[in-house]
Amino acid sequence: MNKDEAIRCLSIAQKHRDAANYSSARKFALKSISLFETPEAHKLLQSIDNAEAASASSSSSGYSGSTSKAASSSASGAEAHPSAAGATHRHTQSSSAQPNGTAGGQGGKKREYTAEQHSMVKKIRACKITEYYEIMSLKRDCEEVEVKKAYRKLALALHPDKNGAPGADEAFKMVSKAFQVLSDPQKRRAYDASGSDPEDRTSRSPDFSANSFGGGGQAFEGEMSPEDLFNMFFGGGGNAFGGGPVFTTTFGPGGFRTTRMGNFNGAARHQEQQANQVPRSTFIQLLPLIILFGFSMLSALPNLFATPPVPDPNFSFSSTSRYHLERHTPTRDVIYHINPAEFMHHPVLGPELVRDGVDLKAEYQKVKRGPHMTKFEDGVERAYISEVWTQCRRGQDRKERLLDAERGIFGIGTDWDKVRKIQKEPIEACVELERLGVGRGQM
Repeated sequence: MNKDEAIRCLSIAQKHRDAANYSSARKFALKSISLFETPEAHKLLQSIDNAEAASASSSSSGYSGSTSKAASSSASGAEAHPSAAGATHRHTQSSSAQPNGTAGGQGGKKREYTAEQHSMVKKIRACKITEYYEIMSLKRDCEEVEVKKAYRKLALALHPDKNGAPGADEAFKMVSKAFQVLSDPQKRRAYDASGSDPEDRTSRSPDFSANSFGGGGQAFEGEMSPEDLFNMFFGGGGNAFGGGPVFTTTFGPGGFRTTRMGNFNGAARHQEQQANQVPRSTFIQLLPLIILFGFSMLSALPNLFATPPVPDPNFSFSSTSRYHLERHTPTRDVIYHINPAEFMHHPVLGPELVRDGVDLKAEYQKVKRGPHMTKFEDGVERAYISEVWTQCRRGQDRKERLLDAERGIFGIGTDWDKVRKIQKEPIEACVELERLGVGRGQM
């Protein structure tokens, strides 16, 4: 199927070449090569280039023919191609338009070129359309920066508005296509693996034909025209060197799709805004943690500047060699023992006792307590009550175990006198708890 379509395109290209419509002839010749490469297509493409170059050189040397010669030329053109009246008309128009500019001129504007530009066009046109590295004069292991640098140089040199050499349009398209493939990592990997156009669907599936979309040509969804690519790369609006917005239409599996492209500066600003939004969104995600950390710092701030609390001096509820001085709390008369030297050297209680004229190294003195001593002895009473309550609970648990062991199972063979005796036995810790005025249910 591709071969038949390629032959049909080759025939159309020959007709356009004979009619001096070199741009259309080249288009169909390249299309024939892309569908099914044949030696005849390459020969035709070379003949198109030669014919166009000859036409351009004759026009650049000046128009010196007379009216009769022009009429003779027109008649000769019509006689050579009698089968196409429209082609004869186009040939005549092309010949009469040559004095206003070189081949491919638009709107009568003369497109000039230098020998260097013409040489560059010929070098690129000599490459196959899928030899992307050769088209851009790059090595296969080149970096992305080198690809962009090469495209910048070639695109500026080959743009149709700057280069009027024959075949410059096609060379510009070939460079644009090569850049689209080599600048896309995914397409470049596919191209390096297959050596064919990664966007050419005819090379991917044998069941895919050029008539799949009813138009006889290849269509790539999302494909960008060379002019659009140039505008985006160099920051233009619509025209390569200034103009309005660009509209491109593509046709793919999803149907027609039209895309409006503004200037590249707007896209750059959009990318810059997106780059600024990334840190902002990250900051928003971290904001709860930052607030929590801030509150933690604020709550810990007073402690950072406050004097750390001084621990109370040690004491004991029983007399030891270290804690030998007996003292009584005035509220519940709890007996506890202290070390007089430690008490007098305490940074809080010591100065208070000295101020009140109390010397604990001497015999026990019952004096009026200061605020720090009151607080200390209240803590002594709380510690004493907690210890007595714990001993009371242990005594109760011990009594319950003795009663259960004495009663046995269902009270068979129980010595009830012994049971009553156990029940009447007092628990010293519980008696002390009552003396302190603390109920068993208050703890």
